[in-house]
Amino acid sequence: MPARARVGPGRLESESLLGQVTVGAVRSISVDLLERAAALDELDAGLTGLSSRGGVVLLAGEAGIGKSALVKRFRRRRSAQADFLMGSCDPLLTPRALGPVYDIGREAGGRLSESLASGRRETIFAALLGHLALAARRQVVVVEDAHWADEATLDLLVFLGRRIEHTPALLLVTYRDDELGADHPLLTVIGRLPADAVRRIRLEPLSEAAVAEMARRVGRPDAGLRALTGGNPLLLTEVLAAADSEVPHTVRDLVLARLAGLPRPAREAVQLVSVVPNRVEPWLLETAARPATAGVEAGVASGLLVMDAERIGFRHELLRRAVEGSLSVLERRRLNRQVLAALADSGEPVDAARLAHHAREAGDVDAVLRYAPEAARQAAAVAAHREAVSQYRAALAHADRLPVPARADLLEGYSVEAYLSGLADVAVAARQSAVTLREAAGDRERVGEGLRWLSRLHWWAGNRRDAESAAARAIAVLEALPAGRQLALAYSNQSQLDMLASRSELAMHWAGQALTLARELNDVEASTHALTNIGSARLQRDDPGGRVELEEAFQLAVAAGLEDHAARAIGNLATIGAEVRHLDRARQDLDRALAFVQQHELAGWVQHVLGHRARFRLDLGDWAGAEQDARAALTERVSGGGRFVDALVPLGLVQARRGDPAAAATLQEATERAFATSELQWIAPVAAARAEHAWLSGDDGRAVEEVAAVYPMAEQARHPWFGGELALWSRMAGGPPLTPALMAAPHRLLLAGDWRGAAEAWHGLGWPYHRALALMSGDDDDARMQALALLDGLGARQTALRLRRELRRRGTLRIPAGPTRATAANPAGLSNRQVEVLRLLVEGLTDAEIAARLCISPKTVGHHVSALLSKLGAGTRHQAAAVARGLGVTPAGTGEAKPGN
Repeated sequence: MPARARVGPGRLESESLLGQVTVGAVRSISVDLLERAAALDELDAGLTGLSSRGGVVLLAGEAGIGKSALVKRFRRRRSAQADFLMGSCDPLLTPRALGPVYDIGREAGGRLSESLASGRRETIFAALLGHLALAARRQVVVVEDAHWADEATLDLLVFLGRRIEHTPALLLVTYRDDELGADHPLLTVIGRLPADAVRRIRLEPLSEAAVAEMARRVGRPDAGLRALTGGNPLLLTEVLAAADSEVPHTVRDLVLARLAGLPRPAREAVQLVSVVPNRVEPWLLETAARPATAGVEAGVASGLLVMDAERIGFRHELLRRAVEGSLSVLERRRLNRQVLAALADSGEPVDAARLAHHAREAGDVDAVLRYAPEAARQAAAVAAHREAVSQYRAALAHADRLPVPARADLLEGYSVEAYLSGLADVAVAARQSAVTLREAAGDRERVGEGLRWLSRLHWWAGNRRDAESAAARAIAVLEALPAGRQLALAYSNQSQLDMLASRSELAMHWAGQALTLARELNDVEASTHALTNIGSARLQRDDPGGRVELEEAFQLAVAAGLEDHAARAIGNLATIGAEVRHLDRARQDLDRALAFVQQHELAGWVQHVLGHRARFRLDLGDWAGAEQDARAALTERVSGGGRFVDALVPLGLVQARRGDPAAAATLQEATERAFATSELQWIAPVAAARAEHAWLSGDDGRAVEEVAAVYPMAEQARHPWFGGELALWSRMAGGPPLTPALMAAPHRLLLAGDWRGAAEAWHGLGWPYHRALALMSGDDDDARMQALALLDGLGARQTALRLRRELRRRGTLRIPAGPTRATAANPAGLSNRQVEVLRLLVEGLTDAEIAARLCISPKTVGHHVSALLSKLGAGTRHQAAAVARGLGVTPAGTGEAKPGN
């Protein structure tokens, strides 16, 4: 069960929290661990729970609240029972990629340490997971200050969090929750962790009693101290350590007052340490600030610095920033130059991001151009794309100093990383600038390569016209040169554009040329890409041979270690197969593809496959599962926007059919994203969904218009399901009869007037909602009553409402009453009482505990649990709780269910 603790005012403990804080050589303050016993107990519980399965602890609180101190205390207290692997994120201008993992690797050694040399994200992730799984003792992986985490570290947290249950390990993550804006990526990471494996602890400010106790121990009055410090332990410590009882009100003033009282060597040592985020190695300090020993020791004695065998630094980042912020621009640059020179000349292994940070802070342009591109490449290698973008930007600010080829190299790298970070316009502009530079330099092959990339970027940004233009230009440029790899890739790129536009013949033509050339060159990547295009184009036409080529492309890519290409092959096999309704294989294909892309943490493909599985489950009547998949898909962090449509459409349809007002906004977002791509795969489902929504709202005219705008595109593509679905909604809304040349059997039967045959066909496929639509299309009241029962059972309140109105208009008697509005608004059609039971189930209560809470018998609770398991499609209470969280049902007392949001 997930646990949540808010640790605030309570009893006082006397465990050492911050150690000794000394002012001058005379006065010391011993600060004790106050009001943190509950937090320590919660950490202990997480460690104890490792006997059955691993877990995650999220430790949150404002700066200075004592998160790091609590972690240190926990480590001292439990080091005999577990190994602690400590890593921290950096407050650098651009964080180190996987910085915490490199910290951990130094401690762990072995295979993990060796994997870091590879620079490959998957190798590093697998090595860390393997270390945790095979360790002889319990492991506690600590990642501190995750609010500063780089993109690759955030991916690692998701990777570990989803697999930690199968290891004897605890993942402990600390972060400042008051610094997380609504769009902070850490919030997305937290949302993707398995809820039942997560414990949450939030440290609250100290109470009046704790503040008074601390003041009493150092002989200081406590009047107004809580109001002055807000109960923040760090600020309180600084106030109590001040020599003057008339203390300033800010940490900065307190720290600078103490700094001013130090002798010059100590002051200079403290100032030098302040320009180094995190802590300083002794060798670095000795090199950068000779003579340093006496000054450092005085800084430690003052309480500003702390020192152990490996590092010297400030007790808290707030203290470091206070000192650094007091430096003039010239002083800061001078100190950073000293640190940069010491790092560069040390002969020690130093992360390029660290060198780039000090180069930028020192204003050393040559050093920025030397280290920032290398830091960008290192970040890109482990998929820390945002950090790579930042490093490329730092270098490009001075790129006019570089020769043209080097400048183009930077722009090309920047474009790729911007693309992978979701910065469409930036990626296009950078690649266009690089192409211009390559043209000026007369490098025709690189021009062709750049145009191919530009085509891909324009497509991804939703600009198909420019994508087609750049693709054609790339082929023209490269065909004038000796045939090579770039021409094969350009052919395959054109094939992909045609395949995505449902131009199957052209797609197979260009892919055939690409495949022939790629095989002559023995180029596996180009071969895989072309094979995937051929298989996809054939499968779009419901040609089973397409499955063979997609399977071949997948196996080829896996053998070559091309995970992205493998994902594209298996993903297309599953999603296109679902689109053309290969129902005998669709669920197996979707689950297989999802397992592969989740294993490789390919968020865009996870979203794409989950969205298609959501639609598959919706059509089969599993609306709870469809909503769960759709919402899970929408939490994935992705670069492009088109794949959101796959999840937005089934979510919008569930909302529309239930009568949820949120449907309009959901489908509007789907519309904006789909039409930007100009591709039938997204436009047709959106148009059909918008037509259905209009019909459900009683606006038949708008429904017909929605169909008319897109139907010609579907007819031209000869897609049997897209065209049939649009024709269906034109018929339901009383529009002109549409008869696609190629149409799936159930649609063909209904449009021919055989509603009974269509209903049987839908029944054979296991699609209850479409069966109901067919039954309500006829002229038989018994069939309409059967449709009404199906719709009520599905929770399709709005569709049933339209049918009831039609039955009343026809004078039908004894129309059964539908579910109440309140029940219809609940997730999965649960009753209000079932929602209450489900909330308590999520909380982890037994039947007896639920019965006591609701004042009903355990037997009655058992009936409710059985009913809700059935409605949620869950086999166990644990599965039901997981489904409930996906639907927004929270534990009792923490919020309301939000089925429509």
